Amino acid sequence: MSANSPTFPRFQLGKQLRELRERARLTTEDVGTQLDCSASTISRIEGGKVGMRRNVLVQLLDLYEVEDQEHREILLALAKQGKQRGWFARYNDLPATYSRFIGLESAASDMRNYEPLVIPGLLQTESYAKAVIRGGSPDDSDEAAASRVRIRLERQALLHRDGPLRLAAVLDEGVLHRLIGGPDVMRTQLKHLSELSRQRNITIQVLPFSGGAYAGMAGSFAILDFVNAPSVVYAENISGDIYQEADEVDRYSRVFDDLRAAALSPLETIKMIEDAERRVA
Repeated sequence: MSANSPTFPRFQLGKQLRELRERARLTTEDVGTQLDCSASTISRIEGGKVGMRRNVLVQLLDLYEVEDQEHREILLALAKQGKQRGWFARYNDLPATYSRFIGLESAASDMRNYEPLVIPGLLQTESYAKAVIRGGSPDDSDEAAASRVRIRLERQALLHRDGPLRLAAVLDEGVLHRLIGGPDVMRTQLKHLSELSRQRNITIQVLPFSGGAYAGMAGSFAILDFVNAPSVVYAENISGDIYQEADEVDRYSRVFDDLRAAALSPLETIKMIEDAERRVA
């Protein structure tokens, strides 16, 4: 996993602490009372939302009667990694859920992404990203918009690093025809999308208009898969929720499988993208 992603070790640590608490048959309220903090603080730790100090973790491990020294050292190491700063930390105005998503994305081995309205962020050109961000947040300052574009472009390095992220993206056909940024921007974006679809670690499929209604029409989502760790779902909505519960991941995985089955093949998709590029007015 990426050493530059503190979010992932925090998630791993939180998951194990939750399992230890449940094994000890304690509630978050019980633990909060013992540590002189709120139950919500314990929930945030278990959800991987915050790092934690070594002395607090030692108190928890004592409370949960974790006596195995090797196990304790592993958890202490995860806590230390979780306090490091990721590359995205310098953008201190990031929403918390988006920051967590970027951290998990940095550590993922695979991503399954469904987008019904726009080209996925990892596949956007700079000009297209600017148009999307400006259109979605017209009241943002020029500085804030530029910062969001830089973040999006930096995230794309995951697709080109050694051991690149493997991305499977399903797009609605409308994404190819929505004229974002004007003809020149859209034409360049579609050409870029066609080129990326030929990379070995990127698979793109389009859901054609002719297919009618299909699962997942409610909104975009991404499923992040990790080596030797549970998958996580990020569902795009007002709160940008991140799910790590097994039942939620299973539900979204089934929806994504249905979407892929209903979509055009990767080769048919490339042809549709190239046709759309030629038709841009």
